[in-house]
Amino acid sequence: MPRTLARKDPTAFKTLPLLVEANADGLVYQTFGLPLNFRQVLARRRPINVPDPHHFTAELANLGVSVRLTLNWQGREYWILVRQRREDRGDTVLKLISGYVPSHELNLPLLTAIQEVAEECLVETTDGWLGGRFGATWLPTPYEDALRYREASHFALTPLSGAARPVQAGSLRLLERPRAYVHLPTASLQLVYDMSLELPRDARDVSLYHVDERLERGPLVARLDRRRPDLYLLPLDHGHPSGELYTLNQGELCKAATRGVWLAESFARQEGWVVRDERIRFRDWMDQWPSGKGTSGKGTLRKPAMA
Repeated sequence: MPRTLARKDPTAFKTLPLLVEANADGLVYQTFGLPLNFRQVLARRRPINVPDPHHFTAELANLGVSVRLTLNWQGREYWILVRQRREDRGDTVLKLISGYVPSHELNLPLLTAIQEVAEECLVETTDGWLGGRFGATWLPTPYEDALRYREASHFALTPLSGAARPVQAGSLRLLERPRAYVHLPTASLQLVYDMSLELPRDARDVSLYHVDERLERGPLVARLDRRRPDLYLLPLDHGHPSGELYTLNQGELCKAATRGVWLAESFARQEGWVVRDERIRFRDWMDQWPSGKGTSGKGTLRKPAMA
């Protein structure tokens, strides 16, 4: 049986729509208009178009953040992906850990990003669940009423190299240099932070689980289902994805099927500041990697969006 970890009132979430200006030198976003709750944000996430993907001004529904986590496990690196059934788009995809940025963090979206890691990526060990730290900042423990977190041990988040083009929240430049794209089908701005996740040396029999909130006839409900961990590891070979997927249960890697798997839009082709697709087939994404890394063995030299 799935275990309920938390319930939230969706009307408590507030954010603001954005005005975005993008050009060859960078991207600047600022807020405008009246606050929106969760349902109002979903209602505004409708397709838009821009005449030039490299230079435009657009009004957007919301700001979102994603985190590409790289885990080092037993001497090998893995990207962490999570499975999500997207009710508003009628599909199921593997995606990066991600979430909506509330109004009080629109100028500091990194705070939302690390909180999403704490909420969506759960690490269980023999001695209990792990909290985390980002530098000197402790991550929240959102399910402490339902789970027993370890006090003497934690995982560590570390920022990796950022994107080349700057992003600004008004006049404030985001120092972490997240990758940014405007997703046209949902009229949203997404910031992608690159980070590593390091487990403590004393972590034994590690299991990884994804917990996501779903809107259920009123409240947002977060549930843990041990039978469906919904968190996947994508192994890397010299920085390139291998084309395999695994889950991690009690310290053992379990191979997962890739047939029929789709990835979210953050993996799709980016043109300028724009992503036009809703999703991309896993095998098609793998075929973009160089030196025959794709699953069909016909890799090209075109650089994928996630490289």
